[in-house]
Formats: sequence, C-alpha cells, structure tokens
Amino acid sequence: MRKITAGLFMSLDGVVEAPDQWHFPYFNEQMGAAVDATIVSADTLLLGRVTYDSFAAAWPEREEAGEEDADFARRLGDARKIVVSSQDRELSWRNSERLEGDLVEAVTALKQEPGGDIAMSGSVSVVRQLLAAGLLDELHLLLHPIAVRKGMRLFDEGESTIPLELVSSETFETGVLNLVYTSAEASREATYEDAKAHISQE
Repeated sequence: MRKITAGLFMSLDGVVEAPDQWHFPYFNEQMGAAVDATIVSADTLLLGRVTYDSFAAAWPEREEAGEEDADFARRLGDARKIVVSSQDRELSWRNSERLEGDLVEAVTALKQEPGGDIAMSGSVSVVRQLLAAGLLDELHLLLHPIAVRKGMRLFDEGESTIPLELVSSETFETGVLNLVYTSAEASREATYEDAKAHISQE
C-alpha cells in the first residue's frame, strides 16, 4: 500500500495559514533538506486547489529560469499531481489531474494503486479530512518559534480526538522543530502485527 506523507509549516500557536508571511526568516539548509526529503521519496503529489494554484504560478517559471531551485522545480513538474477541487477546471501544469469523486473513497483507492509514496504540502483542509479518516500515514510539522496569533490552525474544533505518535524530532539551528508523527492507532496495529510475526517464528 502506498504511503501518504503531509508536510506543513506551523507556528507555535498552531497556525498553518500563509506561512510565506512568517516562516522565511527561519528558512535555512536544514529546513530545505527536510522539505526536499519529503518530495524526493514521492512520485505523486496530492494537493488542495489553493496550494496547487500557488505552486503552478511559481514553480514552472523557476524551472524554466534554471536557477538554484530549478532541479527541485523540475521534480515537482515531473511528479504526478492530483488536485482536490470541486470545480471542473483546466490544469495547465504538466502531469496534473483532478481527483474524481468522494475524497475519502478516491484517496483510499489511490493508496491501493501501484506506485511510490504520495506527498502533500500545505492543503490544510485536505490534510484534516485524511487525518480524520485515518488515511494519512505521516504528518511532518516544521514548528516555528513564533506566535502568529491569527489565521487558520491545523486542528480545528471537533467532536473526536486524533491520537498521534511521535516518530522523530530534530531541532534546527533556527529553533525550528522538525517533528514527524504517525497515527497512534496505525502504530499500535504495526506493533501488534510485528509481535504476531515474531511469535509465529518461534
């Protein structure tokens, strides 16, 4: 089954909206490598409409310009890009397509298809829905030491809790925390399966 990994810039007070307005002072080689690693391992990008539009408006031009980030821009362009949008619209960036049908059903089917990892960047509303549905395998948060105090937060109010388990953590020189989480339930299931396999070998 294909793995879905979501990466988000987050402020100390949980804001994930418009990171271009507050995260750049903290961007360094460590953060660039963390972001790059998520994309490199994936051959498919799953993006919300707003994130797709911002990417499509910037990265093709950067690829064509051939400057420092041209290789990263090329990898984004070469990847299969699946856009979550309620609008039937033209997608001009190469290798782009619209996700058809119900989000949870379509992503469940997508995970069953042959292929490599699926990466997400931004796309907060989609990340929320996949977390709630138990379809997100890893959540990568770059937690910035700043309180933005306004804007959309990743975790809004809801009736049910979403238990997560910390897989790894790293502190960058800028004070940013690179945190990787997985579903606590998925982690428990994996541990249970490993235990059964171990017992069967004895």
